[in-house]
Amino acid sequence: MKKNLLFIALLLLPALTFAQGGFQIGIKGGVNLSKLSFGEFIRTGTNANGSPTAGVDGQTFRDNLSASLDTKTGTSFGIYTRFGKNLFLQPELLYSTKAGSFNIVRNGVSENVTVKTTSFDVPILLGIKGGPIRVMAGPIVSFRINDNQSLSNAIQQYTSSSLNDAWSKAYYGYQVGGGLDLGSFGLDVRYEGNLTDIAQIENGAGKFSQRLNSWQLTLAYRLF
Repeated sequence: MKKNLLFIALLLLPALTFAQGGFQIGIKGGVNLSKLSFGEFIRTGTNANGSPTAGVDGQTFRDNLSASLDTKTGTSFGIYTRFGKNLFLQPELLYSTKAGSFNIVRNGVSENVTVKTTSFDVPILLGIKGGPIRVMAGPIVSFRINDNQSLSNAIQQYTSSSLNDAWSKAYYGYQVGGGLDLGSFGLDVRYEGNLTDIAQIENGAGKFSQRLNSWQLTLAYRLF
């Protein structure tokens, strides 16, 4: 937690400079279109001669669990602040739900599983504005609040490890996108990618990791 607070504090310090060029605060909300991606689940080691070996868990996992091409819809809403005018810094605090789906085979029958996670997202974006058009990019830290148990239940047949303890309490990513300001209203479209895993299992049986990439579309209203 101390590392996360320091990360945010260091990024907010430049706001003191940007604030001299203007300040605004508002509310925003919209949708997240998310997609899951998976890492490997494979057992590795060495034999008696010291040569590397790999177990069949990874092949079994890839054969039975695959990322879906379909995206899932979540929501995002909260507040934003903006320091500066043509060059601006924009920190936000958003309550977000993100979801994804994948297919799993149980006893020869294919099932579609939906995974959902809820978090407080703190993007801190540096942007440039020309007329009503904005472009922006920057880091985001997500503090996980809750998740459904779909992913944990789905992979029980592959590992005895518990995913409950594997979900990251905080994970890091980035956002990049553009926006349009019309009076007190603003429309943003952003892509969000992960820099760290949002869930991971690693033990003697192997390693499994999960990342979540999404597109975000939001409508903002400037309060002042």
